[in-house]
Order: sequence, then C-alpha cells, then structure tokens
Amino acid sequence: ISENIRFVQATFNSAIERFKYEGKYTYCYCTKSSHFSFILSEALKNKDVHIETSSAFDIPIVRSLYERGKITKETYILCNGFKMPSYRQYISEMLNDGFHNCIPILDNLGEIDFYQENVKVPYKVGIRLAADEEPKFEFYTSRLGIRYSDINNFYREKIENSDKVSLRMLHFFINTGIKDTAYYWSELSRFVFKYCELRKMCPTLDSIDIGGGFPIKTSLAFHYDYKYMIEQIVENIKWICDKNNVPVPNIFTEFGSYTVGESGAVLYSLVDQKLQ
Repeated sequence: ISENIRFVQATFNSAIERFKYEGKYTYCYCTKSSHFSFILSEALKNKDVHIETSSAFDIPIVRSLYERGKITKETYILCNGFKMPSYRQYISEMLNDGFHNCIPILDNLGEIDFYQENVKVPYKVGIRLAADEEPKFEFYTSRLGIRYSDINNFYREKIENSDKVSLRMLHFFINTGIKDTAYYWSELSRFVFKYCELRKMCPTLDSIDIGGGFPIKTSLAFHYDYKYMIEQIVENIKWICDKNNVPVPNIFTEFGSYTVGESGAVLYSLVDQKLQ
C-alpha cells in the first residue's frame, strides 16, 4: 500500500518538475475500496495523503480517524457520490465543525441548496462533470455529475454571487479508467478545456480531480506504463492551459483499487487431481 502511494506521488512530482508545471499534486485514498482501519492507517501513515468519500457510511469513519489523530482539520476530504439526506447532513456538520478542507463535490443541480441552508461558515465546493462514456459502454452518459452544457449557468446562478460558497474544484472520472486510448485523451482534453473556460469566469477555481481508475494486475499478461501515463496527463493539462492563457490547476487523484488491490492475496492448495 505505502509502496504504491509513494510511487505515484514521486512520479507525479517528477513529471511536475520535468514539465515545469506550476500546480501541486495531492493523493487521496478512495475509502470505498476498503474501509478496514488497518488499511486506512497504513495509507495515512504516508506524508500528504488525503481522503475521498462516497457515501454517508464514510463520514463516521473520517470522524474516528480525526479523534485518533490520523488526520487533522487541514486534511482534504473530497465528498463524492450521490448525496442522500444523511450524507448531506454529515457533510454540513463537518463544515460547521471547522473541517475547512472538506469539499462536497456537487453531483446534481439541487445539491448546493441544502448546504446553503445548513452550513453556517464559508465553504468550498467542487463540481463533477458528467463525462460521455465509451459508445460500447452500457450507458452513454455518466449517471454521476452535471452536464457540460449546464455548468456555466449553474455557476453564475448559484455560486458566483454567494458570500458563503466558492468553487474550488472540477472533478472528472471515466468508468473505464485511465487508459492510453484516443477516447480517454479526448475526454480528458474536453474536461481541461472546460476548466479553462470556467477559470476565466471564476478566480477561486484552482484544482481538478481526475478521479481514480489506474488499472491493477488482474492477469499475468498485465502491462501498463504508469510513468508514461502520468507524464502524458501532466503535459496535456499544461499544454491546454498554456494555450488558453490560464494558470494550471492543482491535480488531485483518488486511487482506491490501485492503492489496495494488490495488497492482499488468496492462497489455494490443491486437494486432489482429476485426470480426464
């Protein structure tokens, strides 16, 4: 677990240095991949590791981690997923209790109304963009997130003139994961162009979350060049931002399966042999 975390942190930071990228990289662990306390403790042992949550189930775990001194109120807690009433309530309580880097990632147009009513302090939000899935995928448009065409009006109507909420982050995730395909690069480019467009309207927007999706070894024929992919991601983001004359964003990721998927093993023994 720690080896994988440190490898990705080092590889992103090395790419940032190589391409003279002026933003920072932040590693978040996606709790839904494994909620076990020994796994979270191992992940958080590493320097500069933050948390991404997916449901109300995660928030008491975050509270427990804080009480045990594993995280602080400075730790980023990115709250993703569709928000049931209990999840929205928990997030509001976290913000009111001073977890100022707790960032609800808005999943639909109406979600922000609850925070506006219940959060008593200034707070930050992110917006998840609904990506177009690969044509062969079982549904064409992501069920999570807000449509590209709705983002600008939503920002102007609900966030721009608010004295309490500021837009800090855009989030993007593709169900098929981070792969070296024309489809992935075109969707990532489309997302970064949207960041540039919105950044010109919104000076507080300074970060993007490119989600999880690093593949792991599920067969002996597995080949994946993590270093090449990370360098291409950093270089592409920088190129598009330079072209649009906007500052590059800080990059967040939320690798879950990649962090824990290879840290366990199932051992089998052969009990008999059957010849046919």
